[in-house]
Amino acid sequence: MFVAIGNTPRDYAWGSTTAIATFRGSAASGAPEAELWLGAHPGSPAKVLDASSVGHADLASWIEAAPEQALGAELAAQGARLPFLLKVLAAAAPLSLQAHPTPEQARAGFAREEADGVPLTAYDRNFKDEFHKPELIVAVSDTFDALSGFRPLEEVRGVLEVLRAADAAAPEPDPGALDLLESHLSGEQPLRDTVEWLLRDGRGGDTGEASWVVDRVTALAASRTALDSPFALSLETVGELAESYPGDPGVVISLLLNRVRLVRGEALYLAAGNIHAYLDGLGIELMAASDNVLRGGLTPKHIDVTELLDVLDFTPIAAPYLAPVEMSPGVAVFRPDVPDFELYRVEPRGGGIGTAHVALTGPAIVVVEGDGVTIGGSSGASVALGRGESAYITPDEGELDVSGPGVAWIATTGTSSP
Repeated sequence: MFVAIGNTPRDYAWGSTTAIATFRGSAASGAPEAELWLGAHPGSPAKVLDASSVGHADLASWIEAAPEQALGAELAAQGARLPFLLKVLAAAAPLSLQAHPTPEQARAGFAREEADGVPLTAYDRNFKDEFHKPELIVAVSDTFDALSGFRPLEEVRGVLEVLRAADAAAPEPDPGALDLLESHLSGEQPLRDTVEWLLRDGRGGDTGEASWVVDRVTALAASRTALDSPFALSLETVGELAESYPGDPGVVISLLLNRVRLVRGEALYLAAGNIHAYLDGLGIELMAASDNVLRGGLTPKHIDVTELLDVLDFTPIAAPYLAPVEMSPGVAVFRPDVPDFELYRVEPRGGGIGTAHVALTGPAIVVVEGDGVTIGGSSGASVALGRGESAYITPDEGELDVSGPGVAWIATTGTSSP
């Protein structure tokens, strides 16, 4: 069964005023359009465009009323929830630094806050549900910029060396702030100790030592010495973040993280504990359906430093790219190490073929980029989708045949359901 769906973009302040409208082939509203949610998440469930087709106005209501039809027997028996959420995301300004819990952390945190009587809508509520929230982002724009994961310590030291050179070249050198930063990076747990100090000391206004470090690093990052260095992109980002969030400790935390520039078609996979922030660009995002976000800077929202430190993975890593698996000509799948979701990019004509084939492992959601596509399933049903249009696909359709000049982004469950 193919069910046409749609939604209204979320108007978060960091969103682009044009990118999602262009993707959809519609007129821009003039307001920020940050995320188009295509799923059954209660925060913004996708609308069923023809409610008479399933007897319900949105996906969440239909799944609740008819879980076996909408999800299949396996997922219906495991809680009757769609485990993933597909988004079109358009950032024109930095999002907050954030991380997400493991399944175990999410269950424990949710139970703890429920027992403590913290309202779900409370400003300081950390765990809105019992689920983890790993994420996958694929660049649709020519470039997509992000911060993701703690960079190797030798790179952090390299950044410090550049800042010291910039300080030495300044008309009035003042190395004390860098000495203080380096002292926190010299302990047994250098990344954890530094992040904790910056957040605890720097969230109290402009009176703490961390604020001095943020201001000095911001000034040095704008110097010619810094911008001519191998870390120019990271140091340019400091200036951009400081412009949006002056004095925020996240400005300095950004230098501890991998600065990533994806090109079109490249992807990042953000596992539990990965600290990250999207900075600029249009992407297809696929995640587990959860609201659990622990923030770590670049935001006026609540930051629970203790809870964040428990969730963060401080292991230095390279940027967590996820390469697609080429299944057949025109068909590639991004397959992370979780059962909640995987993402197909299907471009039949790009693969030099008339029709591409995708085997579903569960329910699916498709959104179309560029020109239209036609998708047929095992039942004999089919749907024609134009630019920016989307549909929900029940698992009984099984094998999909995709044809047409456009690109079909198909989200479905992993090889084994959660």
